[in-house]
Parts: sequence; structure tokens; C-alpha cells
Amino acid sequence: MMAEKGGLAKLDVVALSPEQQEKLRQFKIKTRIDNERYLRSHPEVDVLIGDFLRDVLLKRPADIREFAADHFTNPNLHATIGSKMEGNSVME
Repeated sequence: MMAEKGGLAKLDVVALSPEQQEKLRQFKIKTRIDNERYLRSHPEVDVLIGDFLRDVLLKRPADIREFAADHFTNPNLHATIGSKMEGNSVME
């Protein structure tokens, strides 16, 4: 059972009281809003992830974990993302 999606067993929402369900719903809404605010204030995240996915799809590495480690520890990553951010702001 622990091998299910994300290592979590299926959640039994009926086991929560109506008050707990409402608190959970409010928590999910607040978390989504907080995440959206963070991503809007950090547009480099979109460029960083997009750049990584583009490289993965172009190079199709056999060992994705090693590829990701190499990609995100590249000493030139900061400069690369910075130049792409400048390019994006010119295009907007």
C-alpha cells in the first residue's frame, strides 16, 4: 500500500469531520495562493524548469537523476538563467 502514488495510502476523506474537511479545504486554498504568489514573484523558476525540461527532451538521458544533478549543479547555471531572463523581458 505504501507504494501507491507519492507513498501515501488512499486518503479516506469521509473519516474527517465536516469541520476538519473545511479546514483542509481552506489550507489547500491558502497553500495554492501562497504558491502562486511565490511563483509570480520568482519568474526565474519558470525559466529554470523550462530550461531543464528542454534539455531532458533534447538529450533524453539514460540516467535522469545524474543528468538533473549535473544540470542543477552546473556552475554556469546562474548566468545561463540570468541571460534567458533578460531575453524573456525583451520579448514581453
